Amino acid sequence: MTERNEGEQQAAALRKGHAARAESAAARAAALSRYVEQHASNGHADAVWKAAHAARVAAQALAVFAESSADAAAQSRCARNAAAAAAQASQMGQLVAADTDHAGAAIGLALKAAFKASQAAGAAAGAPHSGAHEELNSAADLAEAEAVSAATQAGWIRPSESVPSVDIGVRSSEVLSMLHF
Repeated sequence: MTERNEGEQQAAALRKGHAARAESAAARAAALSRYVEQHASNGHADAVWKAAHAARVAAQALAVFAESSADAAAQSRCARNAAAAAAQASQMGQLVAADTDHAGAAIGLALKAAFKASQAAGAAAGAPHSGAHEELNSAADLAEAEAVSAATQAGWIRPSESVPSVDIGVRSSEVLSMLHF
């Protein structure tokens, strides 16, 4: 096998991992947005808006990922952005759950897992490795899986329900370039 083929295979494997993480985080954010909308009282209109916005940002990161070239750094940043947006949505889930019967230890663990997933995705995307460090990517993959599990335990994600679709809104070149920072 030539070095070029090995490089292409490695790039494909990185893309697959970053894509799975970005898709998972975007789905988590969308499910959280639905949860917040369904469980928010009248006093939580801001939480509903913030959760919906977080889901939109995660969906935009996923859209940018789909349009990106085979650049592990850019792809990893998209996965990081989706995870950060899902963490924001998790904060709104916790806020809304505090006023319902759903509050409990599972909610706190789900929020901590969301933050951990965001931090792990940030570490994987960060310099100097820029999405190409195997151990950091593995840690981010594991943290994302734990965040999904914790969100499911908290009732934010219902495995029997399909992931809600999220309108990504207006996508300008300025917004797209900001998602790659």
